[in-house]
Amino acid sequence: MKHSTTSPIKVVFFDAAGTLIHINGSVADVYLEYAKRYGVQTTPELSAAIQSAFSHAFRHAPPAIFHVSQPEKLKQCERLWWFDIVHAVFYRVGMFERFDEYFDEVYEAFGRGLHWRIDPELYSVLHTLKGRGYELGIISNFDTRLFQILTDLSLRQFFDTVTISSLVQSVKPAKPIFDYALNEHAIEPYEAVHIGDSLKEDWEGATHAGLHAVLLNGSTESHPSAARIQRIAQLPEFLVTITSS
Repeated sequence: MKHSTTSPIKVVFFDAAGTLIHINGSVADVYLEYAKRYGVQTTPELSAAIQSAFSHAFRHAPPAIFHVSQPEKLKQCERLWWFDIVHAVFYRVGMFERFDEYFDEVYEAFGRGLHWRIDPELYSVLHTLKGRGYELGIISNFDTRLFQILTDLSLRQFFDTVTISSLVQSVKPAKPIFDYALNEHAIEPYEAVHIGDSLKEDWEGATHAGLHAVLLNGSTESHPSAARIQRIAQLPEFLVTITSS
């Protein structure tokens, strides 16, 4: 079954973290799991402090845009960007010895599927969309570790394109990252829909770039005009409701 002839949609784009993939537990859980090996005593108070410090550091970090093209230099820039964030977290909550070794471990850990999970319905949804003739893509502010995570979680096979900010030197909600992804599929903005959990990065970014946009339930923010689905399983039928008008 191909997608509905009344629908303009040819490509379905997804955000990655928070939409397709989710951290097992929380960032603080993973940070502390590895920090215990370095003598850090875990407490609920410390976990809450780490989560708060991470949110602050991540929110105030500069955009992950690196003006390099060589793969190895790009990966070095990505790693340094994350080093600054994780260092800022523990600078606030309490630094410990051998932090550089710790960072190496936790950085590599987040680049594997082990610490990520997917919604139980996701495989079925992706199979359904492919069966209906949609092309699938990812538009994400993640870094190059995303490719290995997608492979580990058996997701890479479903996606025709993966557009990440560090490779295209543009970060959602900026228009260029959406334009790049559209060009990869040789389509017009109205022929695509983007699904994500962030009002600003995903819904506003996609809408301003001319795409249709859908908020997934993870977002606590809303907008009077924002289409929203509560579960990823609702997506195939929701797409049928999108028309050219």
